[in-house]
Amino acid sequence: MDYKYIEQLLERYWQCETSLEEESELRSFFSEEEVPAHLLRYKDLFVYQAVQQEAGLGEDFDERILAQVEAPVVKAKRLTMVGRFMPLFKAAAVIALILSLGNVAQHTFFADEALDYNYDAYKDTYDDPEVAYKQVSSALMMVSEGINKSQDQIAGDSVKVESIRVMKE
Repeated sequence: MDYKYIEQLLERYWQCETSLEEESELRSFFSEEEVPAHLLRYKDLFVYQAVQQEAGLGEDFDERILAQVEAPVVKAKRLTMVGRFMPLFKAAAVIALILSLGNVAQHTFFADEALDYNYDAYKDTYDDPEVAYKQVSSALMMVSEGINKSQDQIAGDSVKVESIRVMKE
């Protein structure tokens, strides 16, 4: 059999020059069982539509898809009055913080005018320098004793921690 006409139709088909009748002739030709080997590669293209019409969605398609899709669970969250006003409270806290920092900065920058550094008006509380020296020495001695006590306490705590560590091992 001469397949020149089919080959010409295919050539026109690829150039988009075929009519609907000619395309149906191609479909009917390729739906036959005996197709030449050199045209066999085009068979799937023309038989595809007929095969797809036969293979459809089953009756249970919708049920299977809906079974696979889970309904989203929406948990309602109960809002209290405090929860509703929490953003307002946060904004008020930020404003209070900004205002307090501005107040501190203002006092820091402009506080120099209020301080009095007039050393001529300064009066000593002690007439005798030795009495002043003894007072300062006794104050420093009290501070030194407090520091020594805290260091002894820290050293005792570290010894306790070390002994606990040794006991665990």
